[in-house]
Amino acid sequence: MQLHYFPTPEATNTLSTDELRARFLIGGLFQPGAVTAHYTDLDRMIVGAAVPTTAPLTLPSAKETGTSYFLERREIGILNVGSAPGTVRVGSATYTLAPLDCLYIGLGEKDVVFEPAADSTRAAQFYFISTPAHAKHPTTLARRADVSAAPIGDVTKANRRTILKYIHPDGIKSCQLVLGFTEFEPGSIWNTMPPHTHSRRTEIYLYFDLGENLAMHFMGEPHATRHLVVRDREAVLSPAWSIHCGVGTGAYRFVWAMGGDNQIFADMDAVPLASLR
Repeated sequence: MQLHYFPTPEATNTLSTDELRARFLIGGLFQPGAVTAHYTDLDRMIVGAAVPTTAPLTLPSAKETGTSYFLERREIGILNVGSAPGTVRVGSATYTLAPLDCLYIGLGEKDVVFEPAADSTRAAQFYFISTPAHAKHPTTLARRADVSAAPIGDVTKANRRTILKYIHPDGIKSCQLVLGFTEFEPGSIWNTMPPHTHSRRTEIYLYFDLGENLAMHFMGEPHATRHLVVRDREAVLSPAWSIHCGVGTGAYRFVWAMGGDNQIFADMDAVPLASLR
């Protein structure tokens, strides 16, 4: 499990392109036949992926969590961002996730296994986010077709999009994890614009279904913005002091996941466009 520690806002302004990417961008998450995991100091969130091909894969036990197994004091949200269904076994129960289905697993579940498909050429791609937990909530599967969609944005500003919330106070219950994804209507490419910050929570983005397109992700303090060039299935780590918004060269989706002091989706501090530099 790789560790990620973040520089201060002042130090971030001095980083080169390569240094900025090393600190705030995670690539290579989806490795066939493997589990990858990155432990961050963003509210101790762990971000990772599992791509089972010929053998079962389990959540890693690592000294970074300070526990005897991964979910001893944690919860996890798993989203299938692949094009094929996949199976996750939790104890003696088995859950099949179609593309864009989400599984929440609560504190205390010791045995979590990503099962290989019968056809290894169509392996599911499981993306996961884990946060510390203080209480147990039941394991819950949410189907993409059953999740309410909330269209927002303005087509004239190229930001008409639909937000799908999976793990949140009115959906799957959790201790602190909030997770969902956003998709765009044809011709719209801007996400989270105008930008915002929220010092009470930190956030991780995963851009996916980009294909050969790329996204320009904007970050940094409002008066000293920076940018990252992001490609398909790369994750961006967003500390509380940083804005987070982006624009794609074509259609895409992105997973958003947050941990912190509250679970209020609309709790954000808007950044006026006139103040950006």
